[in-house]
Amino acid sequence: MSAETREPPLLLACPRCRTSVRWQDNPHRPFCSERCRLIDLGHWAAADYRIATPPSDDPED
Repeated sequence: MSAETREPPLLLACPRCRTSVRWQDNPHRPFCSERCRLIDLGHWAAADYRIATPPSDDPED
């Protein structure tokens, strides 16, 4: 494959710090680093992120 036909690298924003990060060959993707990945994991473990559900009238819930 010649250099002229190659696509430019895919750059995305890290969901934690918004730094532009290359998708290909990034072991921490979608994050920019292990630090951002672990911070996000900590937020999930602390239940800072929740999926909203409608309130239920069932007392069992």
